Amino acid sequence: MSLNPFLEYLNLEKNYSKHTVLAYEKDVTAFFVFLKENYGEDDPIAVAYAQIRSWIVSLVDAGVSNQSVNRKVSSLKAYYKFLLKVGDVAISPLVKHKSLKVSKRVQIPFSEKEVGLVLQDLREMQDFVSLRDLLMVELLYGTGMRRAELIDLTLGSVDFSQKTLKVLGKRNKERLIPLLPGVISTLDRYLIERSRIAGEGSAESLIVTAKGLKVYSTLVYRVINRYFSEASDKFKTSPHILRHSFATHLLNQGADLNVVKELLGHASLASTQVYTHNSIKALKDVYSKAHPRTKK
Repeated sequence: MSLNPFLEYLNLEKNYSKHTVLAYEKDVTAFFVFLKENYGEDDPIAVAYAQIRSWIVSLVDAGVSNQSVNRKVSSLKAYYKFLLKVGDVAISPLVKHKSLKVSKRVQIPFSEKEVGLVLQDLREMQDFVSLRDLLMVELLYGTGMRRAELIDLTLGSVDFSQKTLKVLGKRNKERLIPLLPGVISTLDRYLIERSRIAGEGSAESLIVTAKGLKVYSTLVYRVINRYFSEASDKFKTSPHILRHSFATHLLNQGADLNVVKELLGHASLASTQVYTHNSIKALKDVYSKAHPRTKK
């Protein structure tokens, strides 16, 4: 069984990022490894839903969260949708599958004070690593970009004349984000220091390590988690919470939901509305304190 036609379809026709294509490949491959080991079968056409259900049960028993199981099954669904498209199967074995229930968890954003404390601490440090970490925090919070988008920024992503940043998002969709004056100032200082340590391996990468190499996902996570764990008592202190904070704080200040949607690079407004929970809470607080009827 070869997944190459499916992966080429995701890459060329669906225009998915390399990270997304790799995730699909891992999920589908994992299922067929399970199928081979437990049923001695590796023909996708011969797969029955009972076998897929058995795989799902094994994942749950292994402690995999319902959310992760749903993602893996979604990858398998996409694979069978492709087989339907090219005529290799007449019906998908997942046609009647229902996703596992997932409890909705509200992501709690950092407060403006917490973000301010981290930025203040980083601005007091002068070494290259601290300056780079400051830039990462300012870019994540000042633009709302994703961690992967931050990592993939290049020197050419920054347009100083227009004071904008070109970000390559999901499905290779580009968007332009305005840069705040403070971020531009940090960028100027950072690029001077970067030019002194950057090696050939990071010639185009904007954010680099102390050795001049392109930063990687776990490094970005460790940096954000380190500083915000010290400034905040939030249970989760990941780069995504900075993206969440960016959206929430904008909405709290009256930003239009459609504008926030474009800045975040969301394909639909429904994705952005996830961030309105805390904004509505803040609105209710102001409303209850200000409306004259609350005093009666």
